[in-house]
Amino acid sequence: MPHLLLPGDQAPWFHAPALSGNPRYAFDTAAGRPILMLFAGRAAHPAIAPALRLLAENRALFDDRGASFFGVSTDPADATQGVVRQELPGIRWFLDHDAAVSRLYGACDEAEGPAKYRPHWLLLDSTLRVLDRFPLNAGDQAIAALQAQIAAPEIYPAAPVLIVPRVFEPALCRRLIELYEANGGEESGFMREENGLTVGRIDHSHKRRSDYHIEDDALREQLRARLARFLIPQIKRALGWEATRIERWLVACYDGDNGGGHFRAHRDNTTKGTAHRKFACTINLNAGDYDGGDLCFPEYGPQTYRAPTGGAVIFSCSLLHEAKTVTRGKRYAFLPFLYDEEGARLRAANQRYLAPEPTSHPAAAADAPA
Repeated sequence: MPHLLLPGDQAPWFHAPALSGNPRYAFDTAAGRPILMLFAGRAAHPAIAPALRLLAENRALFDDRGASFFGVSTDPADATQGVVRQELPGIRWFLDHDAAVSRLYGACDEAEGPAKYRPHWLLLDSTLRVLDRFPLNAGDQAIAALQAQIAAPEIYPAAPVLIVPRVFEPALCRRLIELYEANGGEESGFMREENGLTVGRIDHSHKRRSDYHIEDDALREQLRARLARFLIPQIKRALGWEATRIERWLVACYDGDNGGGHFRAHRDNTTKGTAHRKFACTINLNAGDYDGGDLCFPEYGPQTYRAPTGGAVIFSCSLLHEAKTVTRGKRYAFLPFLYDEEGARLRAANQRYLAPEPTSHPAAAADAPA
């Protein structure tokens, strides 16, 4: 019998086709709210009908704020015949026609596949850890447990982040802002994996930011020296890890005009081309000059984080995080990634998975010592 998840287990992350038409929905980005899953297998089977009725009766629970629902269907006919439907916000179905997700979660095994399916409900918390598992005929208990979680969600006093003030002095912060304003920035994209390659994409609904890449060697050395002296020792002391490498040297601008600068919830190391990244670093350059724009870690609650001018917020690249929309002014930040020698070897090995970029910035790709 395949391994079924137990309370306390971390639910596996995966990419799978969704009924919305997204061929590689990243399940890990759904964290930040309780999630009720239904492993239905063939949803048109009469045994699944009561579960689908229960879902419809409790439709109001699923709004993508208090909770979300994800169903898993292995039969292509479920979608073509309208047995399962995406209903946003809150209701989504994975088209698991090869049963890869179902096997990952123990709903069927490799040998039997969908032929011997084990339908069940699975309730996950905001960090995608299992709260409980319920038999198919205990859907009312699953709904009750979800309602209890919505009414009294688990409270995390803080996300696992480190805030370090006084990394850059005010004069250096002003210099970096002036450098951006004198030269302007270019539209900033994000990385995702497509057909085994890490590619850059632009999507304003997901990210709106402009970046200036620093190519002045003397200035980069000045920045490196400050990170080495004022930041890296604090990371080693608090987190027990020492950065030896720095990726990219850029000044980012989140502009409050034209829809508001933002970067929706994402992780920084989920592709082969970014897997070497260990910690992200956000050094605020003008913390008091804008509204909105703070960092948020949805898995750990609604709290937001903003370091003072010249201060840094440090967090694992594996954490789901979001830069909230800037509603007034411009937010400027220096945004390097930190990694170590093991990461450097991984980065070198994964270079073959990076798709060619239309523009190149040697400073952004520099494998520089910290």
